[in-house]
Amino acid sequence: MTDIIDSLADISGDYDAVLCDLWGVYHNGERPYEAAVSALRGYRERGGIVVLLTNAPRPDFSIAKQLGRMGAPEDSHDLIVSSGDATIAALRDGNFGRRAYHIGPERDDDLFKDLHIERTTLEQADFILCSGLFDDSTEQPEDYAGTYRAARQRGLVMVCANPDIVVDRGTRRIWCGGALAQAYEQAGGDARYFGKPHRPIYDLALEKIAAQAGRDIARSRILAIGDGPTTDVTGARENGFDCLFIAGGLGAEALLDASGAVRPDALTSWLTAYDIAPQKALAFLR
Repeated sequence: MTDIIDSLADISGDYDAVLCDLWGVYHNGERPYEAAVSALRGYRERGGIVVLLTNAPRPDFSIAKQLGRMGAPEDSHDLIVSSGDATIAALRDGNFGRRAYHIGPERDDDLFKDLHIERTTLEQADFILCSGLFDDSTEQPEDYAGTYRAARQRGLVMVCANPDIVVDRGTRRIWCGGALAQAYEQAGGDARYFGKPHRPIYDLALEKIAAQAGRDIARSRILAIGDGPTTDVTGARENGFDCLFIAGGLGAEALLDASGAVRPDALTSWLTAYDIAPQKALAFLR
């Protein structure tokens, strides 16, 4: 049973740290949500640790620069942990090889900093590193069908640095790297993931939280906040965290009424369809 609450403050005393999603919760891809920023600031003022946990395929310093350009205040969080960070950690051991065919836009180039990975052609690559579409404003996952066929014939693994399927940028919904990895698997290829809902990003977050706090914090004292049913909510469940589901993100059209309040019956049906049951739900992070 998922309880609908009024604000983060209603439950903040139950947790020592939060793992807060970015897209659809903290910002809309163009600007931060003032209410979300205020909620996280308030949580920090009460002694809580705020981790911005994102499936963005770039390292933490790159995410920080992006947030700065949006006008996000630095005092709204303590740490940033990204799918890009978890992917970089996995690539450093060389298990996938040293030559990668990169699928993704130039803005993800920070993914290659401090990595001894050579970017090369599909024909010469040891593996595919997918951070997104080359142009998410015009392309669709099916546009890469030829790439899927050629890569599968060579037996290449696709390392997916962003497991999100879609995100909302302003008022527009766009495809992400997870959609390409999913299509590659459907074409018979092998894809590996390191962001939400998969374990590596959560293990990395726990390490950074412990370093920040100077002690280990039990998973039962950490709250995951997010709007993605298959990433945030599923990731919380499978990795041992309680979850605060934000209904006003990806599911807003189905879950909110005209006033912006959560529709309880719609929420129950929607969560049942995804076979998920977050502990709490809130229209918008506030």
